[in-house]
Amino acid sequence: MAHIPTSTGSPSWRASVLTLFPEMFPGPLSVSLVGTALEAGLWSLALHQIRDFGIGRHRAVDDTPAGGGAGMVMRADVLAATIDRARETDGDLPLLYMSPRGTPLTQDRVRELSHGPGAMILAGRFEGVDERLIEARGVTEVSIGDYVLSGGEIAAMVLIDACVRLIPGVLGAEESLTHESFENGLLEYPQYTKPRDWEGLSTPEVLMSGDHKKIAEWRRAEAERLTRARRPDLWSARGKNR
Repeated sequence: MAHIPTSTGSPSWRASVLTLFPEMFPGPLSVSLVGTALEAGLWSLALHQIRDFGIGRHRAVDDTPAGGGAGMVMRADVLAATIDRARETDGDLPLLYMSPRGTPLTQDRVRELSHGPGAMILAGRFEGVDERLIEARGVTEVSIGDYVLSGGEIAAMVLIDACVRLIPGVLGAEESLTHESFENGLLEYPQYTKPRDWEGLSTPEVLMSGDHKKIAEWRRAEAERLTRARRPDLWSARGKNR
C-alpha cells in the first residue's frame, strides 16, 4: 500500500484505489486545483497493489474464463484479499468497480459521493473480474461512458476528479458550481470573454449591457436551447421531474 503525502493528517475525503498499476497515480490528479487540494490535505489518495496478493511464485492475479473464451479474468480470491486489506487501513468506504456495464456516473451521483467519506475504487484489467467478487463484497459497478478502456485506472481518475472538485475549499468560486452543465438538469450556457470582437464574431450585446436580470434570462434560455438540441434525453427527463 502507498499513501500520497499531504500537508495535513485529516483529509475530509479519501480515495482508495486498488490497481495493478499504482505508478499511474496521482498523474493528472497531482496538478491544478485538485492537485493543490491534495497537497493541502483536503483529500487523500491511498494506492493498493493487487499483485501483492497474487497466487504462487509469479503472483498471478488472473486466470482463463470458465466456459472458455478469449482473454483472462481477474480472480475473486485475489481481489477479495486486496479489498479486505484495504478496508483495514482505509475504512469501510463505498466500494466501486469501474466497468462499462455499470450504472452511468452522473453529476447527482458525483455530488452524493463527494458528500460522503470518499470511495474505494477497483480498477480492473483484462476481460473483467470474477462475478462472485462483485456479489461477495457488495461492489457497485460504475461506468463513465459507453466505450471500453484498457483498464479502470483512467476511469477511476475521472471519478475522483469529479468528486474532489466539489469538496468545499477546492474551487475558489463556489458559486460557479451552480452554473455548470448538469446542474438543474441543463447543459451550461455559452461563455465569452475579451476581446469583445474577434475574427468577425462579437460577444452578445446582452452580456455587455450590465442588466443582470436580462443576462440571467439570456443564460437560462441558452442553457435550455443547448440542452434541447444536444441532449434531448436530459431535456425529456427534466420535463418528467417537474
